[in-house]
Amino acid sequence: MDTNLALLLLFAPFAGFLLNVFFGKKLGKGASGTLGTLAVATSFVVTLTFFLQVINTGKPVMVDLFEWLTLANFNVNFGFQLDQLSLLWLMFVTGIGTLIHVYSISYMHDDENMHKFFAYLNLFVFFMITLVMGSNLLIMFIGWEGVGLCSYLLIGFWYKNQDYNDAAKKAFIMNRIGDLGFLIGIFIIGYLFHSLDYTTIATALSSGAEVDATWLSIAALCLFIGACGKSAQLPLYTWLPDAMAGPTPVSALIHAATMVTAGIFMVTRMNFLFNLTPDVQTVIAVVGAITSLIAAAIGLVQNDIKKVLAYSTVSQLGLMFLALGLGAYEIAVFHVITHAFFKACLFLGSGSVIHALHGEQDMRNMGGLKGVMKITYITFLISTLAISGLPPFSGFFSKDEILMTAFHQNKVLWVIGSLASIMTAFYMFRLLYLTFYKDFRGTEEQKHHLHESPGLITFPLIVLAILALVGGVISLPGNSWLNHYLAPVLAKPAHHHELDGTAYMLMGIAVVGALIGIGVAYSKYIRQSAVPAQDSEITGFAKVLYNKFYVDEIYTAIIVNPIYAIGSFFRDVTEAAFSGFIFGLGKVANMLGSEGKTLQTGSIGFYLFAFVLGICSIVVYIFLAK
Repeated sequence: MDTNLALLLLFAPFAGFLLNVFFGKKLGKGASGTLGTLAVATSFVVTLTFFLQVINTGKPVMVDLFEWLTLANFNVNFGFQLDQLSLLWLMFVTGIGTLIHVYSISYMHDDENMHKFFAYLNLFVFFMITLVMGSNLLIMFIGWEGVGLCSYLLIGFWYKNQDYNDAAKKAFIMNRIGDLGFLIGIFIIGYLFHSLDYTTIATALSSGAEVDATWLSIAALCLFIGACGKSAQLPLYTWLPDAMAGPTPVSALIHAATMVTAGIFMVTRMNFLFNLTPDVQTVIAVVGAITSLIAAAIGLVQNDIKKVLAYSTVSQLGLMFLALGLGAYEIAVFHVITHAFFKACLFLGSGSVIHALHGEQDMRNMGGLKGVMKITYITFLISTLAISGLPPFSGFFSKDEILMTAFHQNKVLWVIGSLASIMTAFYMFRLLYLTFYKDFRGTEEQKHHLHESPGLITFPLIVLAILALVGGVISLPGNSWLNHYLAPVLAKPAHHHELDGTAYMLMGIAVVGALIGIGVAYSKYIRQSAVPAQDSEITGFAKVLYNKFYVDEIYTAIIVNPIYAIGSFFRDVTEAAFSGFIFGLGKVANMLGSEGKTLQTGSIGFYLFAFVLGICSIVVYIFLAK
């Protein structure tokens, strides 16, 4: 029974993909959208069944299908591990995935390739489920590569725009860089443990098996490099903001609940390995903190509504990696969950605004939408309060836990995380004020057509806003259901923060910091009615931030251009030389043939003369040779 349900959970989205690919166009837009949504909803229902079962029994569901690879003393089984961690991940992957599919039915209704869009969405969810369900690193790698492929297809969905194609290629290539590190890490782990199975590796390490500490650290570092690519950490983060080229539901699916959280899932799943490599954990914490700060700084001056949310995602992922590096895996997971709620709502809310403004994404051309789009505004406000870290919203509890852990372990990282959080409050309320407050700054035609989005768009917003409001209850200070739930899959006990004077002080500092960020945004964009300057008018350090510290330009100068130069060299020099040589042989053969055919005169006398001459030459040669 468990095997059949696990296969249904996995293959329902894949069946939706196949049906939409082969029959979606004939079925029509409404039917193809409904089909794709029902496929993911089926996976959600099955996940919920397993989730309740594991809560009741406390035992994971293990499904071994068949022996996959056997090489000497190394073997890999093809199976699924449905334990507390994987089921928790599947709950928000399939749950939020279902809401995004519902949203997409209305949002993508005018697109002629709507059936293809839902096919890609279903395939993406299928690979994400594969990544999470697998019982070993090799199955995870299949899902890991699959979501990379689907991100390429979805980011470049509107392929007639070359900029979108470039963004898709950038995401695909940068992910491959990280994936190479991940693959090397898998090879090293396979060599060290003769297995890639999570349970086998964890058992070996817990039993004190002798493992080379240096190679273990290298393996952990390589796995983290893979996580940097998938979860957009320094230096492999630049693909994620450009990925906003895809339709808004894609942004919500990839950047809120699924693909970018794969790195956090992998590190948490392999927590028993990272616990034994403290140096790598320090690297993870430092990279996460710096990524959080840099991305938040860039988000301060962006004017594209989706770009602000994209850099916000990079920043929040940095905080999650900060928690992972400090060994607080359950806190990182907590922030993954709350972030999935409020960031999915924010992305879908931005899509609702873009839908109402017929594709406009520049916040300088918005404003005054508060009264016209009330549902979108209220849900956006709730999610903005959540990401800003104000109580009693969910983001306050998860972000406060991260900062509290950092304070007790590394004060410098706490300061960096706190600064990033203050910046978050500023740029999110900057976005809110510029989009929904004051007077409308768009065209008269846009103003005439302003309206609230349809029910299929606002319903997911309402559900996600409610979750963003109350989601923090799963891990309240001093009484964390989440810590107790995840205890069986974590090698070390969860971090418990008592509600003492230090805890209240840190909460107060976090709230005051958020209020300062909000206050500065209010003063500038409400009281002073400021509107961001046009691109050509931006100067000073703001220009550096607006141009994202020129990281893309640096990468282009030191990596892209040299590769293009090498390619041009091979094309213009090496290829030309080989082509000249090959064509030269052909020309020589042609020339010899042309000259040789002049001997064919048709004169029998000449042929006899040539024959006698040849015989004489052979005879002379024979005598001379002796």
